[in-house]
Amino acid sequence: MTAGGGPVLRPSDWLMFDGDEHQVVALAGTAVRLRSAAGAESVVLASYLMAARADLTIAVDVATRTICAAVLRPVGTKAADASLLLLARMLVLPEPMRPGCSTSLRMAASRMPHRHLLDIDARMEQAAAKPVIAPDTVVIDGGKVFISDTFLRACERLGISVQRARPRTPTDKAIVKATFSAINTLFCQHLAGCTGRDVTRRGERVEQAAVWTISELQGLLEERLLAGWQMRPHDALRAPFRPRKAMSPNDKYASLIAAAGYLPLVLRGEDHLELLPVAWRAINDYGVRIGHRTYDAPGLGPWRRQHSGHAAKRGLWEVHYDPYDLSRVFVRTTSGWITAPWVHLPLVNAPFADFTWDHAGAWPPRPAWTTPARPTSPASWTHC
Repeated sequence: MTAGGGPVLRPSDWLMFDGDEHQVVALAGTAVRLRSAAGAESVVLASYLMAARADLTIAVDVATRTICAAVLRPVGTKAADASLLLLARMLVLPEPMRPGCSTSLRMAASRMPHRHLLDIDARMEQAAAKPVIAPDTVVIDGGKVFISDTFLRACERLGISVQRARPRTPTDKAIVKATFSAINTLFCQHLAGCTGRDVTRRGERVEQAAVWTISELQGLLEERLLAGWQMRPHDALRAPFRPRKAMSPNDKYASLIAAAGYLPLVLRGEDHLELLPVAWRAINDYGVRIGHRTYDAPGLGPWRRQHSGHAAKRGLWEVHYDPYDLSRVFVRTTSGWITAPWVHLPLVNAPFADFTWDHAGAWPPRPAWTTPARPTSPASWTHC
């Protein structure tokens, strides 16, 4: 196990980030609901589903082959959001137990040193059997997912070194490329709607066979990683004194953490906001507008129609938003952060993501209005 020309002897030393198209056709859609201001029962105005493709972005720890985080996003959404959500899922909290999962998937029931980790980090009490790894160095390529200013600024704030892979050199990230192949073999090919890597491995009418939404695929993938990948022996993980026996990512993490130790990374509220995507907007009399949504709060009063002081951004203000919860945004001012809710939030009874908003805005499709052909002679008008 080497990276950058030297051995990797500690979890979090080297993590490889990469993205690829998910080989399962998903169903994208939403149910649009309207709720009265008096709190009456909501009414479904529209409900629809359509076939869609998703991009998968993962982070792999080189020392343990742990898939630290995996994010599924619809194709066409902002690429920078996926990289920031990947960091947020790794750093904010340990992997929690999913509802209905077996107790055997708890960290307390695994071979990992749960008691030792619990003495250091109290958040481990209800954690699932998955290592908590905060990256020291991440390896990325030139994809737009990772070279955005927002992602690089978040890494700089968190003290994470970023190393670029050489162009057109897939061997620099061979480990994460092999992990994508393993996900396709061990997970994707067993699901309805699998497209395969090319047309020779694809069935007929794959789009019609899709039955899972993107959020459901995200849950299935996380459960499979927890119950399968982390406990499955990996051929590249070997103990120095037992080279013939393959180890699982969890077992390798337990052996390395016993020698290297564990140092928890606790993020403050401001650090979590820094991991969210950024949009630069003006603060007008009506508030802040992002994606045809208006956000406003009384705290924005002193800053309305004012210059932010960022000349490079033409005086616009820095606004952070969560792409999985568009009910509010966070505006950075000289006096601190201001939370501004969506002005129409009382009419919606559940959080909604950006791709849900995009699908709701695109449905139903706009009709193609045409002018009917006019009869050429008055005699034909009598037959209309």
